Amino acid sequence: MGASALLIGKSGSGSVTKLTNQVIVNLTIAAVSEAFVLCSKAGADPEKVYQAIRGGLAGSVILDAKVPMMIERNFKPGGKISINHKDIKNVMATAHSIDVLMPLTSQLFEIMQYLKVTGHFDEDHAGIVQYFEKLAGVEVKKVNA
Repeated sequence: MGASALLIGKSGSGSVTKLTNQVIVNLTIAAVSEAFVLCSKAGADPEKVYQAIRGGLAGSVILDAKVPMMIERNFKPGGKISINHKDIKNVMATAHSIDVLMPLTSQLFEIMQYLKVTGHFDEDHAGIVQYFEKLAGVEVKKVNA
């Protein structure tokens, strides 16, 4: 058992807390992906961009965990896209059941669906970057010195 427990609210609140976490984590990975595709397409070295921004407000556990994976082209699963796709599907079902619109999350679901149909479903969710790379015709990767 954990060292501490926190009562979130009425029955079902724990599940909603997990869904809330998944929205934030996966949308953040998508935003990081989109931003690093931009800097790569513009000709900036993504490793140097990462080093420049990681200590500022954009810095986060997600940035530190996922950008190096993107740059190294390492999509070995930790947090699989398939599992996160399931969670985002549950987010959308929950949101619709209580009349909450989630336009960013619905777009994320479609991005994950694209990754499913293009064979990336069992990769780490750092692989979300591959959707944005396809749109821009560039890869986020190490720059040859």
